[in-house]
Amino acid sequence: MKPAWLVLIAAFTFAQTSAFAQASGEASMKQLMLDLIHPASNDILLFVNRGGSKNDGDWAAVRRSALTLAESGNLLTMRGRARDQSDWVKDANRLADVGRAAYTAAEAKDLSALSQLTELLDGACTTCHKQYRPNVFPREGGSK
Repeated sequence: MKPAWLVLIAAFTFAQTSAFAQASGEASMKQLMLDLIHPASNDILLFVNRGGSKNDGDWAAVRRSALTLAESGNLLTMRGRARDQSDWVKDANRLADVGRAAYTAAEAKDLSALSQLTELLDGACTTCHKQYRPNVFPREGGSK
């Protein structure tokens, strides 16, 4: 009976250690995009497209999303994540700049200012994805 318990305890310990190692490591690019950047940008764009809100909680959510985008620019340029020190960094800085401007607009509850940023936000994402995600935006002459 003792060997069975030892095996169970060892298996449980290994599983917990593996889960911790995965959880404590740096986020992958896919995790940053899918779990931080994409939802944050969508939250802002949807907020504007729906005509904004007078609710303080909705504006707070937009502020959080804007701050997420501003700080994501820093995350994207960290060593090991930056694809290059040229266009990648420029694109990440563009995202951070839009995030900071969106934060300022959300803090002031200025829907007009936030609305003016939607094209810049979309442009920041699209410009980067055209170069670094060719499967999403095929180069000239390519097929989808």
